[in-house]
Amino acid sequence: MITEKIPVIVIFAPTATGKTALTEHLFGDGSHSFFKGGTKQTPLEKFNAEIISADSMAVYKYMNIGTAKPDENLLKKIPHHMIDLVTPDVQFSVSDFVTKADEYCKEIYERGNIPVVCGGTGFYIRNFLLGLPDTPESNPEIRNNLKAELEKSGIDFMYEKLKLIDPLSAEKINKNDAYRILRALEVFYLTGKPRSSFELSNKLRDKFNFITVILERDRKELYERIDLRIEQMFKEGLKEEVDGLIKMGYKKENPGMQAIGYREFFMNLDSDEAIKEKIKSDSHAYAKKQYVFMKEIPGARTFNLNETDSIQDLCRELSLYFCQSILS
Repeated sequence: MITEKIPVIVIFAPTATGKTALTEHLFGDGSHSFFKGGTKQTPLEKFNAEIISADSMAVYKYMNIGTAKPDENLLKKIPHHMIDLVTPDVQFSVSDFVTKADEYCKEIYERGNIPVVCGGTGFYIRNFLLGLPDTPESNPEIRNNLKAELEKSGIDFMYEKLKLIDPLSAEKINKNDAYRILRALEVFYLTGKPRSSFELSNKLRDKFNFITVILERDRKELYERIDLRIEQMFKEGLKEEVDGLIKMGYKKENPGMQAIGYREFFMNLDSDEAIKEKIKSDSHAYAKKQYVFMKEIPGARTFNLNETDSIQDLCRELSLYFCQSILS
């Protein structure tokens, strides 16, 4: 590879945008490769790719349907990493993600392949690109006090408290994400400053050569695709998957069970149809929010999937862009 820095392709797209089909077209041609010019028979340049999932819930074991993990056929075609790392009762933080992603990028590159970080968790991808903010280490006493307050007063009370002292952080944190709510409160109690004041750098980390792509669809079509996916999840047995997790002993307060598609089953809604509609509504809001984290990423290119004639045309354009960037 003609570069001193490790080249890393980064593909961001919310759920149901079509990134799985796109990555299969780009990298799933038997040898996990894409081509610069030429034809499949006589490629001018060929790079093997391995995917590092940037989906905050794909790391959890036993949660397959609701997280839309790649199926066995795709996993055979393209090596995937950051999937099924921990059980649903274990917190997997953004720091854990960045640390593991760095390790995978190095290992993949040392094998002579190109790492591709791909997923829809904008918070993970943004911190991977720009680096983690220099926030203070956790304080066990403060954290335990906050956990006790959470147990006594509930998640809604803690979220409202965060909105009062750090509205910017609250805007970016899901109101059911107990871990990040408590962490933001902890930072405030430790430093007297809101978590949002510990800003990320506005420069890309210099240990990698990032080639970043943001995929988007028109909002109406994206929501329709999300709804169709959720309907399919129920047909595939999402409710039974959640029932199985509960029988295994996992509870609503476990980090994995707070994911969209799982937490709604603990909301005392009056029917499966109501649960399904709530998952759709939450998924729409989440997809919209994820783009907030990808604003003003240096060097990122945005591709609208509604503005291309076919996925093959888009793949050709992306392949050329990736190859030119890697070789530049």
